[in-house]
Amino acid sequence: MAAARTLLFRVAGSIYGCDIDAVREIIPYRRATRLPGAPPYVQGLINLRGTIVTVLDLGARLDASRPPMRDGGGSIILAEHGTRVVGVAVDEVMDVQAIAEEPADAGRGESRGGLVRGLGHLGDDVVVLIDIHTLVTQVLL
Repeated sequence: MAAARTLLFRVAGSIYGCDIDAVREIIPYRRATRLPGAPPYVQGLINLRGTIVTVLDLGARLDASRPPMRDGGGSIILAEHGTRVVGVAVDEVMDVQAIAEEPADAGRGESRGGLVRGLGHLGDDVVVLIDIHTLVTQVLL
């Protein structure tokens, strides 16, 4: 079980991670223009240097009862999926670490819409490893 380079970030007090190879860049949080009829976890659209980017609130996607992010903090992780770029809003970007992945139990992964790829450990903390490509694909459909 090889350790993969993982971007670590915090959402609602929990530590999450995704494969660093899926990340194009990280930008400060900015308000998105809402899309009528979009699911609550889709914050809306931002204009990033002439490219329109859909921004998702990962906290709202993982927990529908969580209030949406507001201005004043957080970051947007820009993930590439083919030729498209999607933003994922998180509370705090932490670090890039080599994290060994353990498979998540089936019940947890399914309950989160298949987003949980596995689990890892960072000291005494458990890191929930997110499949960023699955998240982006769900939005683009």
